[in-house]
Amino acid sequence: MASRILPSALRALHQPTRLARTFRTSSHLLETPTAALPLRKPVGAFRGGMFGFLLGTTLAGAGTYYYILDEYRVSNELLTEDIYALQAAVQRLHNYISTLEEKVDAAQKKK
Repeated sequence: MASRILPSALRALHQPTRLARTFRTSSHLLETPTAALPLRKPVGAFRGGMFGFLLGTTLAGAGTYYYILDEYRVSNELLTEDIYALQAAVQRLHNYISTLEEKVDAAQKKK
């Protein structure tokens, strides 16, 4: 077993190592660019920050407006339902009182 491992290890020691490395480049990479890229005017931090602030404020305001509008609509519907329920209760009470008055009048006429 050792006789098999030892010769292969000795062969690896005696082989010359390749230190030189070849670099290859394509013709596309060797070409120089014909036109320079257009320079972009940088957006200043103040202008960019101001735009972001205004955009965020606008979006937050719009979201708050629609949230309050929805809450107003829901509360208005609940209030309207309560008014109709109160109106129905008053009407029932009025009918009950009018029938009681009629019964009292009828009882007084019998006497």
